[in-house]
Amino acid sequence: MLFALLVSSEGATGAPMSPFEVNFGLFFWTWIVFGTLFLLLKKYAWPAILSMTEQREEAIRRHLAEAEQAHEQAAALLAEQQKLLGESRTQAQAILAEAKTASERERAAAVLKTRDEQEQLLARARREIAAEGEKARQELRREAVDLSLAAASKLIGERLSADADKKIVMDFLSTLESTH
Repeated sequence: MLFALLVSSEGATGAPMSPFEVNFGLFFWTWIVFGTLFLLLKKYAWPAILSMTEQREEAIRRHLAEAEQAHEQAAALLAEQQKLLGESRTQAQAILAEAKTASERERAAAVLKTRDEQEQLLARARREIAAEGEKARQELRREAVDLSLAAASKLIGERLSADADKKIVMDFLSTLESTH
């Protein structure tokens, strides 16, 4: 319609219109079309646009609230995780300290046990050496007695009784031992 009006106004004067000229007919119809379009948009389009905008606004608010809750939950979980991590580190250090203490106790017990076993072994070896020494001395005495008796019997020329000879020599050797 506007186009027909524009063509008719051009056709009437025959010269093209300048964009700076005021045409009251065009001005009137422009306001009529604008008003009609405004009323139609206000009645039909504006409520739909407004309700969609409000729905979108509500959805954005809901998403922001959910994001805030998620952020708070994440912060709480992070704090809990850091707390658990700290507790885990503390427990690990306690376990390491306990293991170190236990290993030191075990090492000390093993050293003590080894030392006791060495002392027992050394004491047993000393007893065995003393027993062997005593045994060797007794054997040496017997041999000395036998040799002495053999030498004395050759000197005397006759053999005395073996038991009596041994008793005499043993008594003599024991008196010698007690003087030394």
